[in-house]
Amino acid sequence: MQKNNIGAMSRRRFLAVSGAIAGTSIIDHQSKVYPAVFHISKTDQVKQKIALVGTGVRGVSTWGRNVVRDYSDYVDFVGLCDNNPGRLEFGKNFIGASCSTYSDFDKMMKETKPDSLIVTTVDDTHDYFIKRGMELGANIICEKPMAIDEKKIQTIIDAEKRTGKDCRVTFNYRYSPHRAKMWKILRSGEIGDLTSIDFHWYLDTSHGASYFRRWHRLVERGGSLWVHKASHHFDLLNWWIESDPESVYALGDLEFYGKNGPFRAENCRNCPHTKQCDFYWDIMKSSYNKRLYVDNEKYDGYLRDGCVFRNDVNIYDKMAATIKYMNGVQVSYSLTAYSPYEGYRIAFNGTKGRMDAWIQESNPTTDRRYDEIVIAKNFGKREYIQFPQSGGHGGGDKILKDQIFILNTPDPYKQAAGVRDGSFACLVGIAARESIKSKMPVMIKDLTTLIPQTQKEYKRV
Repeated sequence: MQKNNIGAMSRRRFLAVSGAIAGTSIIDHQSKVYPAVFHISKTDQVKQKIALVGTGVRGVSTWGRNVVRDYSDYVDFVGLCDNNPGRLEFGKNFIGASCSTYSDFDKMMKETKPDSLIVTTVDDTHDYFIKRGMELGANIICEKPMAIDEKKIQTIIDAEKRTGKDCRVTFNYRYSPHRAKMWKILRSGEIGDLTSIDFHWYLDTSHGASYFRRWHRLVERGGSLWVHKASHHFDLLNWWIESDPESVYALGDLEFYGKNGPFRAENCRNCPHTKQCDFYWDIMKSSYNKRLYVDNEKYDGYLRDGCVFRNDVNIYDKMAATIKYMNGVQVSYSLTAYSPYEGYRIAFNGTKGRMDAWIQESNPTTDRRYDEIVIAKNFGKREYIQFPQSGGHGGGDKILKDQIFILNTPDPYKQAAGVRDGSFACLVGIAARESIKSKMPVMIKDLTTLIPQTQKEYKRV
């Protein structure tokens, strides 16, 4: 994988970028969070050879078709791999790649010799493809979560050390201008020293329910929402706080989906209760979902429109945790998977004031088309900073991909995430699962060989 190397830039260009970064106002909401960044000429960058394993929706769209559309001057797809031949063929056509397809992963890696491997498979297989991909000579670009338990995380830590290869974890939430502004405000000292955070995430009855239809409903496949979904949130916390998590105490239960439903079937298409069920979802209305999933069920039996009330659901739908960080910051976190709207509320408490944000991503109650940050000083007026709402994970997707695929794209806000970041993001959720079982706090240092630091380590990837 091409590494971002500011040192490769000319001194004049580097100083110009640095000056733009330094000159960006911390509080002036009219200024852009992201200054213009320096990109090398397309002719100066040797194209990366990339391969992809896992042709589900994330693989064929975000890391497939969109990459071909926007980054063909910088990368070439040399191979696609999946164990479902129907999805593999659909994926190749949908992506628009002219590369070979494979059901044998090792064969693909040995024949195509990619510089980078994109891993978008089911979560419980990430560790295998990361490790094996490194062993076969590739750097890794992996969707979150990096792995679903501490043993799999240790496998990746060991593989990185043994092979010298890198794993980039694609935490796109870090890259939205709104969240980057929070990072900058925390660094500026506007609210003093950070002492605690209240962070509460709400999944609505559309997006939240979708996890209970799919393979994510099984803890053994996705690690539960503590890991599959909340690793996003824990990574934000780790990045904002710039310290490693020390301990986690958690509560959780399954009280709405799964066995709690009034009726159930295997999937929506074969359900006799469609008229009574608020969660009935007609997958056939989407030609894309039909072609990607329904037409290819015959190969592996995977039902994308599974019943949210199946008895085999074994993940939590309500969760709460207290997280202590090595630098003393305390976090109160919760996740609810059956809310009437989607979004989150967050408050950063400091010695000089407080910073609040409320992001509502679905079912808005007003015509507001902006996200807002509110800064309240202990002895002063409130200040409101507004950001126009944008798609692609808050506008972060393009910024993330630029940094991955375009050589020498700067990283002024330390957003590039490697194995250490990916590990700690998952370990908080893994510790939460263990805490619920033991009814005791879990120490992060007891889970892997990683040693939590008071000041978070930063490694360019």
